[in-house]
Amino acid sequence: MYIQELARELGRKGHFVDIYTRAHQSEHEPLINLGQNTRLIHLDAGEGEIPKIAVYCQLQKFICSLENFRKQSSLHYDLIHSHYWLSGLAGGQLRVQWHVPHIVMFHTLGAVKNRIGIGENEPELRIESERDVVADCERIVAATMGEREELIHHYDASPRKISIIPCGVNLDLFKPIGREIALKELGLDHQKVILFVGRMDPLKGLSQLFMALTQLTGDDVPRLIVVGGDDHSRAEIQALRGLAKKLRIQKQVSFIGAVAQERLPLFYSAADICIIPSYYESFGMVALESLACGTPVVATDVGGMRGIIRHGEMGYIAPSNSPRHLSSKIAQLLSQRGGSVERRRAMIAEFSWGNIADMVLREYNGVLRQYSHRVNPRP
Repeated sequence: MYIQELARELGRKGHFVDIYTRAHQSEHEPLINLGQNTRLIHLDAGEGEIPKIAVYCQLQKFICSLENFRKQSSLHYDLIHSHYWLSGLAGGQLRVQWHVPHIVMFHTLGAVKNRIGIGENEPELRIESERDVVADCERIVAATMGEREELIHHYDASPRKISIIPCGVNLDLFKPIGREIALKELGLDHQKVILFVGRMDPLKGLSQLFMALTQLTGDDVPRLIVVGGDDHSRAEIQALRGLAKKLRIQKQVSFIGAVAQERLPLFYSAADICIIPSYYESFGMVALESLACGTPVVATDVGGMRGIIRHGEMGYIAPSNSPRHLSSKIAQLLSQRGGSVERRRAMIAEFSWGNIADMVLREYNGVLRQYSHRVNPRP
């Protein structure tokens, strides 16, 4: 979503953006227009759904397919902006072939995930590849100050190479819907509703949230709506269902599965609170989406939460995702009366994709100037 929203906004501002990705489903069209000046191009590089680490073996095929498409279409690019370590490796090679600067955004870092120690360890191949990308690119975009420090600590990144630009939110899509309308549309009653939106990944801390539910007291026990998960998440969802049954909260928890972006505002608007119990977030776009819909947030102190949840009216940051800390903040927020939906939305207006795109464009222009001076120094 980050790439799609940023690319569309850059296109609206008059820049031409091509997004290259691997075709992993047969029904994918080779080229899709995403909006003004913005295209999504699917390339052949390995058949079907394959594990992320297996994509590494397809990188050379991906790069060759991309270069063939570029030459056949007589395209010239001024700059490469890659996302994630695998794309960073491809961008690093194309940077040399095209003689253009390369900007990278990792979104998550393998060394940080391994340090946290939740879920499967990331392979050393990823860590070393990230280190190579850090060393070879012209600029790194980090979403938070914390990510900047992790890049310096784990990857010896030069502080001068890192720029901090937060993620954004689509304020045209994520906006308040009357709670009564949202509840009716989703078939929910009027009990308290708390919402989780995200991948089914141990790093997201859902098991901690389940245990926090058992510590909430009173007659009006909230219902938890879990949005997220796909065919690759079946084992994790099954484990979470088992935990809910073990904790005797299975009647309080509803697993909705994946939801189209266009329907997410209904869920945010129907909820009393959105919960982000993660062990790790590179930023936390869910918090922005929730607040744009006027719904307060309880989150652990991860990613960009301190830059988003700045006032009690917007929600609370828990010191950790321990069940005690989460349940305390949830109870505190549920006991409060309402709060201004429009005020919460206004507080995150600075994160509009228009503003974020302007920040990214300033980085592009700065990198292009520096690269030009290095390649063509004045006599």
